[in-house]
Amino acid sequence: MTQNSPSGGIPRKSLTSAVAEKLREKIVRGDIREGEQLRQDAIAQEFQVSRIPVREALRQLEAEGVITIVPHRGAVVSLLSCDEIEELFEMRAILEPEVLRVSIPNLTDSDFAQAANVLDTYDAALRNEGNVAEWGRLNWVFHSTLYKGAHRPQFMAVIRNINFNGERYIRLQLYLTRALERAREEHRTLLELCRKRDVEAACELLARHIRSAGKSLSRFVAEHRRKQEETSNSKGATSVSV
Repeated sequence: MTQNSPSGGIPRKSLTSAVAEKLREKIVRGDIREGEQLRQDAIAQEFQVSRIPVREALRQLEAEGVITIVPHRGAVVSLLSCDEIEELFEMRAILEPEVLRVSIPNLTDSDFAQAANVLDTYDAALRNEGNVAEWGRLNWVFHSTLYKGAHRPQFMAVIRNINFNGERYIRLQLYLTRALERAREEHRTLLELCRKRDVEAACELLARHIRSAGKSLSRFVAEHRRKQEETSNSKGATSVSV
């Protein structure tokens, strides 16, 4: 019989996938930061499970590229280089327009209405800093709604993993740079092109949208890390001088 764990635990379903999902969410939200070590004992205690599903979940996240197993340190959240971030977005720019191309002819008025409703919710979340954790999720829901007509589950599994790996950086960029208006406009335009069944224009906009976001994000992450390092070095120097 399936039962829910006490507060703080997780449902007793597929423990490995549940633990992996919980950890993935915490990484995406920024609760667990890049380079941070993941301790099996602490995770098992927090989620009230044994170490076995935790160990298997970490292997799953490693296969997805979300974490890295480092000698003498164990599992740590992957720190993507700027080149790796751009590569992820280049992969998206190749895969997603092809899925959209197949999907558009099969999308219904109901699908377009659902995508519009998601955008309304997304726009409201973007205006509310308290909903920062929802930004990446709603972005994925919008895009995946437009891709559902393709009926390509294997493509979608790959695209979803790529999106998860980049999501924590996208959310950070939107939060710190307030690059929100462009995201709103491009999403609305993309939806309208799909409604009009303008496949070529929609796919071109999507590819451009993804590539532009990847380059902008890469520059932002490089600058953000540089400032963090300068701040860290400054604090270190102050500590030593004192």
